[in-house]
Amino acid sequence: MKKILLASLIGLASAHAAAQEEIKFAMEATYAPFEYIDENNQIQGFDVDLANALCKEIQAKCSFHNQPFDSLIPALKFHRYDAAISGIDITEQRLQQVSFTDAYYENAAAFVALSGHVASQDALKGKRVGVQNGSTHQSYLSEQMAAVTAVPYASYQDAFIDMKNGRIDAIFGDTAVVAEWFDKNDKLTYVGNPVTNAQYFGNGFGIAVNKKNQALVDQLNTALKTVKASGEYQVIYDKYFGK
Repeated sequence: MKKILLASLIGLASAHAAAQEEIKFAMEATYAPFEYIDENNQIQGFDVDLANALCKEIQAKCSFHNQPFDSLIPALKFHRYDAAISGIDITEQRLQQVSFTDAYYENAAAFVALSGHVASQDALKGKRVGVQNGSTHQSYLSEQMAAVTAVPYASYQDAFIDMKNGRIDAIFGDTAVVAEWFDKNDKLTYVGNPVTNAQYFGNGFGIAVNKKNQALVDQLNTALKTVKASGEYQVIYDKYFGK
């Protein structure tokens, strides 16, 4: 009986150790160039390449799971995934719910519209502006630009379609993501200057982790420092942003 019990305990310990060998990353994969689904139905992007580099340093396997953006933090709180890397701004509000690694990407936000439709950010008053549901862009409009109607979308792809069809007047998103749209559409224009309000955007993107898993935060931070020092981070950065 003791041998059976011991074997069971060893088996449980082994299963737990095996579970720790994989880091399950959640992300919303319609946010190029940070994450997107390629022609082979695989999730690719800057965040994916960076996460793989970090996992290599930690000697863990990465897996990536496509989830709606507004479900990422709740999924971490309920232990469905180990981490979320999806262009997530580090904010005080989010720090009350999850832990974050050090920032891995400096961020700002920008308004875009079809050329000739919106002349300035002041002209956005009374207009409908598309944002990603659960994002800091949505919070910023609600709290800092109350005269603007924030229209939430599950993905910016849907917002972009609605803007082209006249159902919304502009879109508010991250500068790197917005820049990708200009490569595919010559009828776009920026509305005003980038927004760098530190309460919402000035702290950079971080990898979110359940508050009870500080060990993983420490491992990711150590790995991030290593890939930056080795130059690997710069190689990944240049691949997506070195245009």
